[in-house]
Amino acid sequence: MAPAPVAVSPLIKFGRYSALLLGVAYGSRHTKSLQKKEDVIMKNKEAKAAAEEKKKVQAATAASEGSIFD
Repeated sequence: MAPAPVAVSPLIKFGRYSALLLGVAYGSRHTKSLQKKEDVIMKNKEAKAAAEEKKKVQAATAASEGSIFD
């Protein structure tokens, strides 16, 4: 048979819940900071991809302008 549960000190309970809440707050803040960095990275990638697509389109139009079938 299991022993009877022991009463936990209110100070220990307070410490546990404080640590839990601080951990959640830290995680939320850290996630927001990482999201800001990721947004900048994605914006740069999208701009680079758009520039490459523009170069491809310009190259394709330049190549088709010299065609004898126009």
